[in-house]
Amino acid sequence: MPSKKPDGRNAATTVKQATLDLLRGFNIRTVFGNPGSTELPFLSDWPKDIDYVLGLQEASVVGMADGYAQATRNAAFVNLHSAAGVGNALGAIYTAHRNQTPMVITAGQQARSILPLQAFLYAERASEFPRPYVKFSVEPARAEDVPAAIARAYYAAMQPPCGPTFVSVPIDDWTHATQPVEPRHVTRDSAPDPDALQALATALGKSKHPALVVGPGVDRAGAVDLMVQVAEKARAAVWVSPFSARCSFPERHPQFAGFLHASPAQLSDALRDHDLVVVIGAPVFTFHVEGHAAIFDGNTTIFQITDDPTAASVAPLGTSIVATMKPALSALLALLPTSKRALPPARVLPPPPAAADPIPAEYLMHALATTMPADAALVEEVPSHRPTMQKYLLMPGQDSFYTMSSGGLGYAMPASVGIALGQPGRRTVCLIGDGSAMYSLQSLWTAAQRKLPVTVVVINNSGYGAMRSFSQVMQVRNVPGLDLPDIDFVKLAGGLGCEAVRVSKAAELVPALKRAFTAGTSLVEVIVDSAVPILYGQKH
Repeated sequence: MPSKKPDGRNAATTVKQATLDLLRGFNIRTVFGNPGSTELPFLSDWPKDIDYVLGLQEASVVGMADGYAQATRNAAFVNLHSAAGVGNALGAIYTAHRNQTPMVITAGQQARSILPLQAFLYAERASEFPRPYVKFSVEPARAEDVPAAIARAYYAAMQPPCGPTFVSVPIDDWTHATQPVEPRHVTRDSAPDPDALQALATALGKSKHPALVVGPGVDRAGAVDLMVQVAEKARAAVWVSPFSARCSFPERHPQFAGFLHASPAQLSDALRDHDLVVVIGAPVFTFHVEGHAAIFDGNTTIFQITDDPTAASVAPLGTSIVATMKPALSALLALLPTSKRALPPARVLPPPPAAADPIPAEYLMHALATTMPADAALVEEVPSHRPTMQKYLLMPGQDSFYTMSSGGLGYAMPASVGIALGQPGRRTVCLIGDGSAMYSLQSLWTAAQRKLPVTVVVINNSGYGAMRSFSQVMQVRNVPGLDLPDIDFVKLAGGLGCEAVRVSKAAELVPALKRAFTAGTSLVEVIVDSAVPILYGQKH
């Protein structure tokens, strides 16, 4: 505790010490960064009780922090280098924004005395640079205001819907005197409107064929078990919202119906037999291609439960209930009448795929399903193979699956490192495409240096498979830049200190995966059939 003055007020301390004490009060004992000159006063004489995690590029730094925050459900603290570092990290900041990941990002700034001279490495209008993808952004007017700004950034980052925040700190602020800032308790749960929730419970009781559409908000809130109880009491089919970044319902549960497409027509077809659709922890709906959404024609009653007022405001029709997941689902469970309707038919799972050379993506997914540790966390970035993964690699529920909500590549590999740091002793599996793997490869070095239990499985089809698929669906030809020949991931991984092996024969696959899942940090490059998957609609 800080010492007291004779009048009872806290004695002054430095901005740096006040900030470090504040982090301790917020139970933040890990800082992610890539240092530059404007951060050196903050990093000098670094305390032993706070772990500084070094990333070799700022996008990797933010990606690691993203995974760590999701794994620990506490805001990650990130320290970047002025405008250049924030610029390198902007894509990852956008992903954190779309992931609704709580994160406090600080960046160095040149000394206040030379800012009017447009000093080398200064950030012009620093607080505007990461907008609109941060919830709060500031460069404090005075050095002594920095700890209070960081405290506000933490509270804002943690308030649902969570997200990144930003504080720019001039280099000479850290040694200034300030008053300590005591952490405060700020509640985060919000209860649902009782009348709206009663209307939803009544509608579920009267519905003949209800469907629940679950999104990442359920898993983020740690509410998957509650979600299962609601689904079982309602005897409703459960679908996953388009592009859901988490696993919010066990995929082997008999009421699990499948994954909704991001095509308006295909989504509407999947839900057309349901007279009531309840979207929980997701937008209504996330689409990726154009088309007529018959689901919005008025024949289907739609409810939504979301902790995001923006998601509620953009829903085109229906009733939106704004509340955090646990209070809403607990109250709904208590209100639901016991249903006697027949259970929806269980999803029919495909038979195990046959081995072949070259290795089919289906066989790889099945091999992962049979060899991955039961408690492993899967972090995915294989857009062109996601439908195949969803057929053969079924996720068990809470905290089992992570991907990016933004569609921007470069998330999965650093996020795997962050998740492994946040959940020590648990195997983290990064399933990533060859194109995706080149965005944040530097994060392998951090994993190898720390001997983390991370296994990276690179699906190498020598190109951007998703773009190949879209080029066929959209009937565009002779598109440059879709092929990626001659990338050697084994050599790249070895150069970063990571064990690696290439597999091109089906008979080699399962033994290689089993070895990798018992090693420290390892990479398995799997050469797969380069057949073009069809993501939406039919091939023309």
